[in-house]
Amino acid sequence: MLEHLDEAQIIHWEGRDKQVLRKPRKSDYFAVEETRSAGKRVETAFMEYVLGGDLAPGTILREAELVREFGISTSAVREFLIRFSRFGLIEKKPNRHWVLNGFTREFAIELFDVREMFELRAFNSFFDAWPSPEAQAQLAKLEQEHLEILDDMDANYLRFPNLDERFHRMFTNKLHNRFVDDFYELVAMIFHFHYRWRKTDERERNEVAAEEHLKVIQSILASDRTKAEDALKAHLQSARRTLLNSVVWE
Repeated sequence: MLEHLDEAQIIHWEGRDKQVLRKPRKSDYFAVEETRSAGKRVETAFMEYVLGGDLAPGTILREAELVREFGISTSAVREFLIRFSRFGLIEKKPNRHWVLNGFTREFAIELFDVREMFELRAFNSFFDAWPSPEAQAQLAKLEQEHLEILDDMDANYLRFPNLDERFHRMFTNKLHNRFVDDFYELVAMIFHFHYRWRKTDERERNEVAAEEHLKVIQSILASDRTKAEDALKAHLQSARRTLLNSVVWE
């Protein structure tokens, strides 16, 4: 680290003496990909591998092939597969290879049953502490970002998945519950990598969801708990229908 800073002339380093010469500039920053953990990189690589190859249920996944494909260490790939297998989408076989079980309709229904319970519990916890300056600032920022996306949906709809995750995490993060956090790792992978989703109506789906988010946000900002909760329930039901209608089921 010190050698790098010295070479970039951000500091002067000589022996035990270190002097700051300047503040870092944007051009000094590492690429985002270089700052992500091995776990996050293998997660992204795995989902892109499954999507890009349009892999069907029953596909055999071999660790050695994934290591070569991703350019990530064997231990990082194995750790991810073991962690991901707890959701039932992949399964380890006795002869050391993995099998992709696929994302079934039954799995999606179970996923949403749990998601609704967690999110409504998280919403109530969030509103119990409302209002706070931190939450108000966070909501105001989310409101502005939703308005910006909706103002030009044709240009901005691909920005929505990240905003969608932050909207839902706003509630669940307040629970400080390790089991909920663990569950939402799966939700993020399924929804924000659009696991085997049809892409033809993606813009329209994102626009509807953004408008539903906005109703929840603006109701909370108005301190109307009943209206906000009803809007969130309606959004979760809409999201359930959207997933069941949009995934290519085997």
